Amino acid sequence: MNMSLRSRLLAAALTTVALLPVAACGSTATEDTSAAAAESVPDVIEPLPDTPTPQLPVTVESADGQMIDITDVDRIIPLSGSIAEVVFTLGLGDNVVGRDITATFEQAADLPVVTRGHDVSAESVLSLHPTVILASATTGPAEAVEQIRAAGIPMVMFSGAGDLTDVDRSIAEIAAALGVDEAGDELRERTADRIAEVQKSVPDVDPPLKVAFLYLRGSASIYLIGGERSGASGLIEAAGAVDAGKEAGFDADFTPITSEAMVASAPDVILVMTKGLESVGGIDGLLELPGIAQTPAGMDRRVAWIDDGIILNYGPRTDQVLASLVEQIYGDDR
Repeated sequence: MNMSLRSRLLAAALTTVALLPVAACGSTATEDTSAAAAESVPDVIEPLPDTPTPQLPVTVESADGQMIDITDVDRIIPLSGSIAEVVFTLGLGDNVVGRDITATFEQAADLPVVTRGHDVSAESVLSLHPTVILASATTGPAEAVEQIRAAGIPMVMFSGAGDLTDVDRSIAEIAAALGVDEAGDELRERTADRIAEVQKSVPDVDPPLKVAFLYLRGSASIYLIGGERSGASGLIEAAGAVDAGKEAGFDADFTPITSEAMVASAPDVILVMTKGLESVGGIDGLLELPGIAQTPAGMDRRVAWIDDGIILNYGPRTDQVLASLVEQIYGDDR
C-alpha cells in the first residue's frame, strides 16, 4: 500500500518530540534551535489518572475492511508514534512492548524500535511476541503485514487523524480495539475540553493572519510549502488564522517552494518543524530560500516552529501544539 506524501514526510521526520517555545509574532525570533533548547521542555505523556481494565474479547473493523478479534492486550505494539501516544495516555503504557521510531516521548524511550516511519520489520515485531498490533492504514510493506497476520497476531489498522476534527474518532477507535471504551470516553472529553480552552485564547484578528506551513530538509534539498492536504490546515485554522498555501490554491499535499509560490501565498507568519529550521541554518538560512525574504513573514522574521514528531500528530496533546502556535503567532496581542 502506497503511503501518502504527508505520511512519507512524517516518516522522514525522525526527531525528538518536544514543544519548543519560540518568539512571538511581531518580534525577532531567537536563533537558538539547538537540541539543548528542545530538551528544555519535557516530552512526557500525561496518562489518565486511573489505569483501565480492558473488557475483552472485542471484535473491531480494521481500516482495511477486515474484522479482527482481540482477546489479549497484555503485549501491545503500536506501529506509529501517534497510536502509541493514545495507548499510553489511555493508561496502558505498561502493556506496550515495542515502538515505532516516531514514538519518542519519555515513557516510550526505552522500548525496542521495531518500525521506522511505517516501514515494518515483521521479524522484529514477531520477536517481541505481541498479543495485538495497532497500525496505521499506511503501514507496510504489504508482505510484512501479511507475514504478521499469517502468524496469527491480531493486527488492527486505523485511518488515523489528519485534522482536529478526527481526534475524537481516532481516540475512540483505538480505545475500542483495546477494550477500554470508558477510558476512551474520558480521554475524548479531556482532550476536547483542553482544545476548547486553548481556543478561547485566540484573538479576533481582522483580517486573520496568513500562516504558511513549510516542510524543510536542507540536507536533502527538500523545500516545500503545504497546501490544502498537508495536514496543517486544521491546526492553523483552529488558531484563528488562514492557511496561506491552501488559500493560494495549492490543492496538493505540498508544492515546491519557488519565488512565485511564496509571492502567491504571501504569509504573515511561517510555520516550520524544529529540525527543518535547523536543517537550513535557522531563520537566516530560511530567508535565503526562494521568495521567502520578500513575503510579509520574511520581512518581519515572523517564524514559528514546533517539534517534528508532534506538530501534525493530532491526538491527546493537540491542545499543547495549538497553545504553542497561538502563543507564537499572537504573543502579547492575546
